[in-house]
Amino acid sequence: MNSPQFFVYFTKNSVFILNVFDISLQLNGFPIKKAKRVLESVLQKNEAEFNDYLEAKKQEIVTYHLKHNPFYKSLAKNTAALDWDSVPVMTKRDLQQPLNERLSEGFSTKNVYVNKTSGSSGDPFVFAKDKFCHAMTWAEIQNRFAWFGLDFNTSTQARFYGIPLDAKGYYKERFKDRLSSRFRFSVFDLSDTAFEKHLKKFNTTAFDYINGYTSSIVQFAKFLERKQLVLTAICPMLKACIVTSEMLFEDDKKLMETQFGIPVINEYGASELDLIAFQNPNEEWQVNSETLFVEILDEHNTVLPFGEEGRVVITSLYNKAHPFIRYDIGDIGILSKKSTQKKPLLEKLVGRTNDIAILPSGKKAAGLTFYYITKSIIEDDGNVKEFVIEQLQLDTFKIIYVSAEVLTEEKTRTIKTEMETYLEKGLTILFERKDLLERSKSGKLKQFSSLLNTDK
Repeated sequence: MNSPQFFVYFTKNSVFILNVFDISLQLNGFPIKKAKRVLESVLQKNEAEFNDYLEAKKQEIVTYHLKHNPFYKSLAKNTAALDWDSVPVMTKRDLQQPLNERLSEGFSTKNVYVNKTSGSSGDPFVFAKDKFCHAMTWAEIQNRFAWFGLDFNTSTQARFYGIPLDAKGYYKERFKDRLSSRFRFSVFDLSDTAFEKHLKKFNTTAFDYINGYTSSIVQFAKFLERKQLVLTAICPMLKACIVTSEMLFEDDKKLMETQFGIPVINEYGASELDLIAFQNPNEEWQVNSETLFVEILDEHNTVLPFGEEGRVVITSLYNKAHPFIRYDIGDIGILSKKSTQKKPLLEKLVGRTNDIAILPSGKKAAGLTFYYITKSIIEDDGNVKEFVIEQLQLDTFKIIYVSAEVLTEEKTRTIKTEMETYLEKGLTILFERKDLLERSKSGKLKQFSSLLNTDK
C-alpha cells in the first residue's frame, strides 16, 4: 500500500490532519491558502460581477507588464491597456529567448517557479510563474478534482506518465510520487507482461483515481478487455479516471468506462499556463475562466463568436513574473454557443495548428482527421494495439502500427479507399509494422506528425 498523503496527530481533545501536499506548497513559498481564498471569492461572483472582475484583471495584467517587463514592452509597442484589440498575439517562438530576458522587474530564477514545456508542439521553451500564480494553478486544479470527490491531500493516484530513465531522475520522481500519494506506471512499456504487474499493484493498493496520458491508459483498458476484467472488481475504491495531454476519442472513452467501471474525465491544460478545461459532472468541458481568459481567433486575430472554429488564444490573468497575454497556444478549438464569460464551454478541440496536413490539391485537413478515419477501421478486430500517422510528402502518408499480425491486404485496401473518400484521390498510403511506437521523452504519443517543411 502507498503511504497516505496526510499525517494524523492526536491531542487530548481533538484530531488534527496535516495535509502534506498543501504544506509542501507553503514550505516552498507557494501561498496555497491565500490562493484558495482568492479563488473562492471569484467563484462566488454572479455573472455581472464576474464580467467586471474579468475586464479589471485583463487591464491589470497588461498594464503591469507594460510597466515592469521590458521584453513585453518591446513586443507590445502599440498596446493600450484599455483597448484589448490593440494587444498583440504572442506565439511560442516569441518566447524562445533566454528566460532572464523575459522576466519582469523584481523577478529572477531564484524567486519564481521555473519549468519547461514538453516540446510536443515542436517549439519547446523554458517559462516562469510567480509564486502566487503557481499557487493559483494548484488551487484551480484542486477545485476541479473536488467535483469528483478527489482531494490532492488524501486521494491516492494511479499515475500513467513518463519517468526519467537515468538513476537520479528516476529516484527523484519516485520520491515525489511517494510524498504525493501516487504510484507511477511507466508508459514506456505497454506490454501484457507490464500490464499484469499493473493489475497486481491495483489489487494491493486502494487507488482513488487514475490520471495520465490518454493513449497509454487506453492500452491498459484494451488489455483488461482481452482479459475480460473490470478494474473496479479488483480495485473497488476507484472513483474516476482523468486523461490528459492527448486526444480522447469517444469510442476510447466508452471502452475505458466499461473496463474501469468509473467515469472518464477529459482534462486540457498547458504547463506554462494552467488547467485550461476540465469535464464537469454534467459532461461539459468547462473552461477555466477564473485564472485564464480564453479567446478563439481567426487567422487575422479577429475574435470569433461562440460556436465558430479558430485558434485558441489564452491570457494568464495572474502571472506577473512572465507575460502570457493573448498567447497562441497552438491549438484549434470551438467554444460552445452555450458559453458565458463566467462559464465558457469548450465544444471541441480539433487539434494543433502545426498538425495540419496539406494535400496535393492545396486542401488542408487537421492531421487527426487521418487518425480518426483510420482508427475506425484499423482497430475493429483487436489486432492492432496502437498506431500513428506521418505525412512524408504532399501525397504520401505512412501508418506505423503495433499489432499481433501484419495487416491484411484487404484491410490496407479498405483504409486507402476510406482516406481517399474523405480527403482526396491519388494519395499514397504506406504501412509499417513495429514492435512498439516511439514516444517523446515525457512519454506522450504524437498521433499525427507532418514531416513537411510548411514554412517554405
